[in-house]
Amino acid sequence: MITRNEFHRLLEEKQYERLQDYKVDNAVIMAAGLSKRFAPVSGYCPKGLTLVKGEVLIERQIWQLQEAGITDIYVVVGYKKELFCYLQDKYDVKIIENNQYNVKDNPQSLYLVKDILRNTYICSVDNYYPESPFNSYEYKGYYSSIHVEGKTNEWCITTDEEGHITDVSIGGCDADIMLGHVYFDKHFSEQFVTLLEQLENSSDYWHHVWEYLYIHNMDVLTLEIRKYEGQQILEFDSVDEAVAFDNEFLQHNSEEECLGRGSNKITHK
Repeated sequence: MITRNEFHRLLEEKQYERLQDYKVDNAVIMAAGLSKRFAPVSGYCPKGLTLVKGEVLIERQIWQLQEAGITDIYVVVGYKKELFCYLQDKYDVKIIENNQYNVKDNPQSLYLVKDILRNTYICSVDNYYPESPFNSYEYKGYYSSIHVEGKTNEWCITTDEEGHITDVSIGGCDADIMLGHVYFDKHFSEQFVTLLEQLENSSDYWHHVWEYLYIHNMDVLTLEIRKYEGQQILEFDSVDEAVAFDNEFLQHNSEEECLGRGSNKITHK
């Protein structure tokens, strides 16, 4: 393995033939959930298909990935899955159906794509990036983070001096929190898939987000922290948060408009 400094030097010198082990292979966008906290809009439209400042949320993420050279993209769908089908033709993405989205949490979505996990971005459909965070090459696996002041109920990260994540706790104060995309390098993917395949059908891990499996197996699952400024990664947990960012959000996300979105030719700015 080359050093981090050498990795950046080779990138600057465009010696890509020496960076093949660090090239991003693909991306997975998880879009199967119900988004219950996004009611009433989520009652008729998955959050990822809502229009935010003139762009469909998931489309923005897809073209940001593609502009970084990542064209092998998998979208895992479940709730109202038929509304996502137009993305196959429009962006040449692969649609993966998670028919257990309402009885299992997102480890099931990752299980369905376990055979393609290598150097892979794991993305959440409800994130909005004002500037693309994606790259064609990455050095090591990481979890994105922003720093929050004061008390928080979010997942808080502890790291060592080198930036390796050593602990994750729910709730804290003045903390770096988990937010945004995650990058699995090949080693992480191999170890994670092994753990997924070992889970019994009755395992409680199927009923929690995949991060529970990660934080209980940090002895073999290694990620770094990737720090971003607070406004570089946005997440809309509720309609009110979306409206605060885009005051025309409700105006452009009526039931009629959302259901007809697949036929709209919306392009990124």
